[in-house]
Amino acid sequence: MKTLLITGLDGFTGQYLADQARMAGYRVVGTSHHHADPTKFEDECHACDLTNAKEVGSLMQVVRPDAVAHLAAISFVAHGDVEAVYRTNILGTRNLLQALAGLIKKPEIVLVASSANIYGNTTGGSLDESALPSPANDYAVSKLAMEYMAKLYTEQLPITLVRPFNYTGVGQSDKFLLPKIVSHIRKKAPVIELGNLNVARDFSDVRAVTSYYMKLLQNPQPSGSVFNVCSGKAHTLNDILNLARSISGHEFQVQVNPAFVRANEVKILVGNKDKLDAAVGSVSAISIEETLRWMIEAP
Repeated sequence: MKTLLITGLDGFTGQYLADQARMAGYRVVGTSHHHADPTKFEDECHACDLTNAKEVGSLMQVVRPDAVAHLAAISFVAHGDVEAVYRTNILGTRNLLQALAGLIKKPEIVLVASSANIYGNTTGGSLDESALPSPANDYAVSKLAMEYMAKLYTEQLPITLVRPFNYTGVGQSDKFLLPKIVSHIRKKAPVIELGNLNVARDFSDVRAVTSYYMKLLQNPQPSGSVFNVCSGKAHTLNDILNLARSISGHEFQVQVNPAFVRANEVKILVGNKDKLDAAVGSVSAISIEETLRWMIEAP
């Protein structure tokens, strides 16, 4: 049985990937930034601060994974501690790669999650992996810098970089846009306060995203490969709000709160996943309507 290490096992994406990995026959071992409650997970989980190189190195010598999915990161664009964003997303990743490179038996694949946020306000319709980065916030800058740093290790480790576009599902923090909308609907709130309304996003379902991750983990690509993970379709915020009203039957008002309006907001972000589908094959599409219904009707 192969061992898959998932950093950020206790995060939103980590739990869905762990479920798929177990079904695929992997032994899953995870890390959590917090002290892990062993009763909380089906899998072995270790508390590990990725910004502590010694701690990371010691854990890798114990786990010695056959495959790695590096999901741990500060992923909220408006996170208040900018220093922590850069330290976690760049230095934390470097510490992990350095520790893995020091193993006698290297992993067969190291999947590293970047972000489509690196494309920023790049225009021109559907973005493929050749689009020039134009990061518009500190989170995006941290992820692009992380990509460049990770490429320093591509001769020592079989690294695959993924750039997921927006994705969501049951269990995502309501700091994020769609869970926030769903949370208000489930509470039957009469008013929801939002920020920028003139945005359009390529939204995927977390189950589709983690299905692509599993395909890549099971079919290692040449080291240094980069793949968009997306649906290939953009939906405006008004589309989402109208779908949510239709599914729930709940009418609500939308107010723009200036405190939620981000400077340098990316206006439209839609991806092209042809390269990914050509490499590992497509996964079953899950429409945004199906995803919203799942979230709104969840127990």
